[in-house]
Amino acid sequence: MFPAAKFVDSNGIRMAVYEQGDGPAAIMVHGFPELAFSWRHQFPALASAGYRAIAPDMRGYGQSDSPGDVEAYGIAELVADLTGLLDAYELERAIFVGHDWGAIVLWHMAMLAPERIEKLLILNIPHFPRPPIDPIELFRKRLGDDFYIVNFQDSDEADQAFANDPGHFFDMLMRKNQVTRAEFDRLPPAMKVFSMLKAIRRSHAGGEPLLTNEERDYFVNAFARSGFSGPINWYRNWSQNWRAMDGVDQLIKIPTLFIGASDDVIIGLEQIDAMRPLVADLTLEMLDPCGHWTQQERPQDVNRLMLKWLKSTK
Repeated sequence: MFPAAKFVDSNGIRMAVYEQGDGPAAIMVHGFPELAFSWRHQFPALASAGYRAIAPDMRGYGQSDSPGDVEAYGIAELVADLTGLLDAYELERAIFVGHDWGAIVLWHMAMLAPERIEKLLILNIPHFPRPPIDPIELFRKRLGDDFYIVNFQDSDEADQAFANDPGHFFDMLMRKNQVTRAEFDRLPPAMKVFSMLKAIRRSHAGGEPLLTNEERDYFVNAFARSGFSGPINWYRNWSQNWRAMDGVDQLIKIPTLFIGASDDVIIGLEQIDAMRPLVADLTLEMLDPCGHWTQQERPQDVNRLMLKWLKSTK
């Protein structure tokens, strides 16, 4: 059974936090469009292994507060939410686990507040070197206005479209076995540009549903209540986040486990390899086959790799 929410004041917002077990704290940070519930398979595994598994609904998600201003979702605020969570629990530091946007936040936390992270476990999204120009400019030039991150900058069309039918949104996006990396690589360039709006306008999607009916209902009900603007506002700070990190040392010195997915078409193997010089103490594991929703698609393997690495680094 998934733990009940408790509420914690952190960085000026009210966060819904879920926890299970006793022992060293392992804080799990979800991505988009997810929730603390995305870690439902990891809670019992970590608790059984002697850890205190903790996961918040991040700012803008689930039962946590959703500030109205776009600027309230910048990277400094997202990192401060996590350091504030540590303070609320009276913890100097903790093990942190992140997936998707949660991984991006933790890479930034590892640069901005490394003393608060004991160990770092990252799923899917590698540590990218800071580009020399605004990344939104790069995305727009290389991938066009339909690319979902670019589209999010230009209007609230996506916010409204996703909220109009959250059930269809999750039916189309949260799936497994849709396409292998080899199949994706053979597509023409125009078909490799991911438009989230085009994806939800389909009536059918490939692969198989990732979620049971009950799990789908949990996500759908949560996003029907909260909407999508808060989560999408994380993306609307992409340029500001890039500016804020000017001059910050990019080298990560925290012991890090990275778990990649062979069929995550958002991330290429060359991007994972490019991370190696930027993470001084890196253990790299790949799950094959596996798509983007790694801890939900391959939970037993993720749990095994996490616990094996945590034991080896004691």
